[in-house]
Amino acid sequence: MIPLARPDIGQREEELVLEVLRSGVLSLGPVGRRFEQAFATFVGTRHAAAVSSGTAGLHLAVRLAGVGPGDEVITSPFSFVASANCALYEGATPVFADIDPVTFNLDPAAVEAAITPRTRAIVAVHIFGLPCDIEAINAIAARHGLAVIEDAAEALGARRRGRLVGTHGNPAVFAFYPNKQMTTGEGGMVTTDDAALDAGVRSLSNQGRSDDGDWLEHDRLGFNYRLDDVSGAIGLAQVERLPELLAARAAVAGRYDAILADIEGVTIPAAVEGDERSWFVYVAELHSEVDRNAVMARLQERGVACKPYLPAIHLQPFYRERGHREGELPVCESVSARTLALPFFGKITTAQQETVAAELAAAVEASWRS
Repeated sequence: MIPLARPDIGQREEELVLEVLRSGVLSLGPVGRRFEQAFATFVGTRHAAAVSSGTAGLHLAVRLAGVGPGDEVITSPFSFVASANCALYEGATPVFADIDPVTFNLDPAAVEAAITPRTRAIVAVHIFGLPCDIEAINAIAARHGLAVIEDAAEALGARRRGRLVGTHGNPAVFAFYPNKQMTTGEGGMVTTDDAALDAGVRSLSNQGRSDDGDWLEHDRLGFNYRLDDVSGAIGLAQVERLPELLAARAAVAGRYDAILADIEGVTIPAAVEGDERSWFVYVAELHSEVDRNAVMARLQERGVACKPYLPAIHLQPFYRERGHREGELPVCESVSARTLALPFFGKITTAQQETVAAELAAAVEASWRS
């Protein structure tokens, strides 16, 4: 089986993990802080606060935006479910706006149309590492007095018109699950230039510890969203290697673009002039007359891992129970029914990619609907 994803862990990660283990300081220690500082430097923000997951980071950003019961938070239906769940954690209602059919990112016009008197914030997702139109979303938010939180879980290293994602004036949340551009095993990071917001993330992620630093003094309701130093050690090594890791993934994507471009019924990921995608996954789009489920079944049988990427959030069983149905978001629903992720990681070989391409071409040819 050619796997869907595989983390790139090397000697430097091992060295730093051993450093932490031998120090005896496994949490709230100096290596975790070094990781945060290195990450902030890479992204280009004043602050970066490590948390236990990207989901945790989104939750804290929503809470610090003042979102609460009765409020609405606009977000994308074409994302990982945490992009919407983070509003529910605070008793708010996620409101979905449809996506652009080419970039798969939020359609700014749909965002503006979804605003009501109850809207409090927008969670703008940079899907599959391609920056969304954050300038338009920021402008909409400014007109209506809304907070913007950037779900950058898939976009570390992406650039919007030359500017790195995370430097557009909003808190941005990154994630480090093993299939991401870099990993800590589990983990996430909230970046910001706002010192007060950074302090809020640090307090809330550490059980609501008081800002004066007194041990076991808590002045607010918080959570155990800390990232331990063993994970931070892996993260520090990965940040040191980020240029190498990102370049390897870009090279793999370039090879896929070349060998998949001429397969009838397959559309390769979009490129936006002036923007630079950070390659999280490689998602191909199939023609509407191709049976995606049949393609996936054949690929799996032939030893090629693949996944439907991504199921529409509003059609997940939990959200159906809340009243959502087909037909609400036609662009998202169409895209979601036709996209699939192919094996993608920095050290996939050219031969493996050629196998993927050959098997995909054969599966598509055999799966046109009659």
